[in-house]
Amino acid sequence: MSLFRSAAVVSGFTFLSRITGLLRDILIARSFGAGGLTDAFWVAFRIPNLLRRLFAEGAFAQAFVPILGDVKNTQSADATQQLIDRVALVLTAVLMLVTLVGVIATPWVVSIMASGMRAAERQAEFSAAVWMTRAMFPYILCMSLVAFASGVLNTWSRFAIPAFTPMLLNLAMIAASLWLLEYFDPPIYALAVGVMAGGILQLGMQWLALLRLGIAPRPSLGLGRALRDPHVRRIIQKMVPATVGVSVAQISILINTNIATWLQAGSVTWLSFADRLMEFPSALLGVALGTVLLPYLSAAYAKQEHHTYQKLLDWGLQLIFLLGLPAALGLALLSQALVATLFNYGAFTGADVLQTQGAVIAYAVGLLGLLAIKILAPAFYARQDIKTPVRIAIVVLVLTQIMNAFFVPWLKHAGLALSIALGACVNASTLFYLLRKRNIFSLSNQWPVFLLKLVPALIGMSLFVYFVQQHFDWLALGAAPLLRAFYLGAVVIGAVCVYSLLLFLVGFRPRHFTRPR
Repeated sequence: MSLFRSAAVVSGFTFLSRITGLLRDILIARSFGAGGLTDAFWVAFRIPNLLRRLFAEGAFAQAFVPILGDVKNTQSADATQQLIDRVALVLTAVLMLVTLVGVIATPWVVSIMASGMRAAERQAEFSAAVWMTRAMFPYILCMSLVAFASGVLNTWSRFAIPAFTPMLLNLAMIAASLWLLEYFDPPIYALAVGVMAGGILQLGMQWLALLRLGIAPRPSLGLGRALRDPHVRRIIQKMVPATVGVSVAQISILINTNIATWLQAGSVTWLSFADRLMEFPSALLGVALGTVLLPYLSAAYAKQEHHTYQKLLDWGLQLIFLLGLPAALGLALLSQALVATLFNYGAFTGADVLQTQGAVIAYAVGLLGLLAIKILAPAFYARQDIKTPVRIAIVVLVLTQIMNAFFVPWLKHAGLALSIALGACVNASTLFYLLRKRNIFSLSNQWPVFLLKLVPALIGMSLFVYFVQQHFDWLALGAAPLLRAFYLGAVVIGAVCVYSLLLFLVGFRPRHFTRPR
């Protein structure tokens, strides 16, 4: 399967996942609005998600995939299967312990994560957050094993199933929102049950895919032997700095969530919905390309194919600029239209739309940086260099909190989003600088012409969106939601057509981006 086709498969299924995620959030906004209990759910949901990213998608994937790929390419099938068996055993044992400790310590965890909810007048929100966190904590075990299975499947170039399964979480939560609310008091507890059901479904589907390939982990009680395995020890050694690096990003999220609980009720929800809109371009492009590139970069480095390594990175960055820049401009210019069309129903008011809009604009500032990190960080991971991104992340964490001190008093919750956005830009710029300084990667000589051609297309698209959407009052159109959705769709399609036409006129063709040149 070609790189572009692989990325398109991942991006396509990720798009479906994000669509169902939007439907999920629309139902949550319509049913619960932006208030204290909704904030409690997002706090509770963020805690297992934080640990999932810490142990699974982040540190584990960065350490596991390159080493698994190396063993697969250089050793026998039996050695590869043994590594899969032993890693699965160690991961399961560690995460079961973490889950048990987390369930017991939930009140303290929520207190750290959302100290603003400890106020006397917010005890109902705090109690709800504790209940839902306990109910969802085993989700980390499910998702860590899902991340393990995804790493194995991606190494075998089976990208479709890992990209599809996140949709099951959204479908489970949608089902809970539609049919389980009446069985819980308060009804929002049903969402926590939906999260756990979604985690189990995702794990089941990925395990079936491993069984079909004949590489599912074999049950074993030999934990001691697994821990003594030299490859497992290498993965653990690589995970230590990777965990520190991912921890830095998650600590930043934890601090920002905590700050948001001290702001106006609803701030956590506004940020969560703004983040949902950011996830569309981030996941469709950044995550898809990063997921596909890491195994190929690891293989190119293992085989000492430096020219291939350079071409892969250059291709990925050009796609990021070609698609990421218009996405960032579109998010900023159409922020009110997007938020109103998606969430302005039921309990989610016009005032909530305006508050969420501010966070969307702030996030859009850093979209290109966020996407570039997904390409540049794997360039280090593929070389089994995890320490460099870690050091950069620590500096960015400190810088982000300094920016919070300036932005939050002025912009409230939108200040938190702006600090994250600018921090992502600093992170990406530093990664790129160090890749060049160490002679690992340099841009091809096509970039000056590429950028000169790109600028007029971006300007033309932005002018089209700016002037056309001035004719619509997106909040007033709430009385005719279908018409509002039609108008938004027409503006978006028109912007895509204008951008594509201008790209064609300046000389861009699809073949320029379907594969590394």
